Amino acid sequence: MAIWKRKKTPPVPPVPVEEEPGFEDSPTSMAIFASDRKADGRRIDALLDAIANVSASRDLEDLLGHVVDSAVSTTEAERGILLLPVGAEEEPQVRVARGGGVDLEDVKYSTSVVKKVLDSGVPMRTQVRAGETPADLGASVVNLKLRAVMCVPVDPPGERRERRGTRGVLYVDSTAATREFTAADLALFHALAQHIAIALENARLSQMAVERARLQRSLEIAEEIQQGLMPSESPRCAPWSVHGWFRAAEHAAGDFFDYLTPREGSLSAVVGDVSGHGIGPALVTATAQAGLRAYLRVVSDPAQVIGMLNRDLSSRMDAGMFLTLVLAQMHGDGRLQIVNAGHPPPLLWRAKEQRIESLDAHDVAIGMSADYAYECTIDTRMEPGDMLLIYSDGLVEARHPDHPDRFFGETGMRAVLADVGHRGGTPEDLVAELSEAVLDFCEGSREDDMTFVAVQRDA
Repeated sequence: MAIWKRKKTPPVPPVPVEEEPGFEDSPTSMAIFASDRKADGRRIDALLDAIANVSASRDLEDLLGHVVDSAVSTTEAERGILLLPVGAEEEPQVRVARGGGVDLEDVKYSTSVVKKVLDSGVPMRTQVRAGETPADLGASVVNLKLRAVMCVPVDPPGERRERRGTRGVLYVDSTAATREFTAADLALFHALAQHIAIALENARLSQMAVERARLQRSLEIAEEIQQGLMPSESPRCAPWSVHGWFRAAEHAAGDFFDYLTPREGSLSAVVGDVSGHGIGPALVTATAQAGLRAYLRVVSDPAQVIGMLNRDLSSRMDAGMFLTLVLAQMHGDGRLQIVNAGHPPPLLWRAKEQRIESLDAHDVAIGMSADYAYECTIDTRMEPGDMLLIYSDGLVEARHPDHPDRFFGETGMRAVLADVGHRGGTPEDLVAELSEAVLDFCEGSREDDMTFVAVQRDA
C-alpha cells in the first residue's frame, strides 16, 4: 500500500497593511461585541456614556472632547483626533485632539488614511507590522512610527451620501507594537462617531432655533417701531376730520399712512405702499414718512414735495423696488389737491349728489425715475359732508379663503363707503365698518398689507 505524505502548504507572506472597511448602513452592521466579557463591558459603558452625554450636554466643545477621550480609552489608543470643517473651509480641520486625557497641540496624523475615509465615507482600520514600509499609506505613517490606525466618517444622522466624500472624521492611532484594532473596535469607534454626528446636528438645530428666536424678536421690534411711526391720534383741523387704519401681512410692512397739519386750516394725508414685505420695505417706509413730514412743513406745493421725495429715495432704493403713494392736500376753503404716484385711485363720496367719484388720474411710482417732474393729478373741491377714501391695494386684493377667485375688490369698498355716506357717517365710522368688512371677507387672513385713510369735510 502506497503511503503518500501530504504536501505542506507554503506559508503566506505577511501582508504589510490590513484594511477592513466597515459598513455604510449603521454601526450595528458590524460586530461591536466579541467574546471578551471585560472588553464588551467597556464597549457597552462607552456607548451608554456617549448616549447620556449627547442627551444631557449643553456645551458642544466639552461633549466632543469627552467623546474623543472615550474613544481613546475604550479602544486603548494613544491619541484621538476629530477633524471637521471650519467655517467656509472645504477641507476638515482639527477640531479636537486628545491623548492621555489632555489636549494635544500641533498634532500630526496619517493624512493618507484620513483622505481615504473622507473620499470614500467608509470606516477603515489599518495595522502596520514591524519592519514593513506601507508605501500606499504615505510617509506620515512611517515618520510617526504608527502601528495601528482607525478612522471613521462623521456624518449627520440619516444623511444620504449622494455626493462623493464626507463631512468629517474621527481618528485614533497607536505606536504600540502590541496594539491591534479589531473589527469590534472599529464597530464601537464607528458608533461613537455617529454620536458625535448627532451632537453636531443637535448643536446646529439649537443654533438655528436661537437665530430664529433672535430674528423673531428683531421683527417684533421692527413692528413696534413701525407701529410707533403711524399716527396714534387723529388731529382735529377745522374744517377737516381724518382717521386711518393699518394691518400688516407680516411683522414689518411695506404700507404706511400719515397725516399732519402743516398750516392752519390745512391737512395733509398720505397712504404709501413699498413693493415687497419685510425689513427692507419697512425701512423705506420709515424714510419716506420722515421725508414727507420734513418737506410738508416747508413746501406748500404737494407736487414739489413728491418730486423732492422721489429724488431722495431713488438713489437709496434697490433695483426693482418702488413706492406708490397718494398725497392729498386739503385747504381751509375746501380745495383738494392730490398727487398720485402710481397708486390705486382714491374714492370720493359726494354727499350732495349721494354718489361715489373715482379720482383716476395718476403719475409714475416713486423710484422709477429720479428726475421725473410730478404734477397735481387731481385739483378739485370738497363740499361739507364729502368724504375721501385713500387705500392700498391690499384691500382690493383681499381674497376669500374658500373661494380664491373672489376678491373684496373696489366693489366691496364702494358698498361700505356708500352705506356710511348715506347714513351721514364719520371717518371713524368708515374705518370701523370697512376694516370689519374686509377682515370678515378674508376671515382674518392677509396676503398683503392693508391700509386706508378717510378724510371728511365737516358740515
